[in-house]
Amino acid sequence: MSLRSVRTVAGRAFALLVAGLVLVVLALTVVIPRLGGAQTYTILTGSMRPGMPPGTVVVVKSRPVDKIKVGDVITYQLRSGEAVVVTHRVVSTAVALNGTKSFTTQGDANNAADRLTVRPEQIRGVRWYAVPYLGLPSLWIGADIRQIVVSGAVAVLLGYALVAFAGAVRDKRREQKNPGRTVPADERELEEVQV
Repeated sequence: MSLRSVRTVAGRAFALLVAGLVLVVLALTVVIPRLGGAQTYTILTGSMRPGMPPGTVVVVKSRPVDKIKVGDVITYQLRSGEAVVVTHRVVSTAVALNGTKSFTTQGDANNAADRLTVRPEQIRGVRWYAVPYLGLPSLWIGADIRQIVVSGAVAVLLGYALVAFAGAVRDKRREQKNPGRTVPADERELEEVQV
């Protein structure tokens, strides 16, 4: 096998590895949550260490309020109707005289329960699964440029795929044009060793 062939095989293997990793990330953060009716969030602080350190992607699904119990990890709005959310563990529940349930939460790394209780309308969902460190890149860059970086990465990967595909087509055409080409001596020696 010539050095060029080794480079071609290594390049294709690397491209497949990168494409596979991108597919796994997309499956875990976009496809599976969408199919399962879930939402994806990224843990920003250390309040849920050690199990969910900063950068953990947590996927939450809605669950009836009466099915949420002590020990469940929930993602909820700090203030009803606002975008800012927190992901903490339910440490106790209470039911008011009017039958409304409320939840006391606490971060796993925190020494005390959260001061404010969580009302049902604030809850975005209960943890379905979490993948540590998958969201770290989104922590390293600001929200302003995150979309630009993601779009750029997709463009680079697509460009690389197109170049690899064009190279494969070119090699195939050369092979079809010269089916009976003479094998150089250095390649003949390698073929003899491999047999």
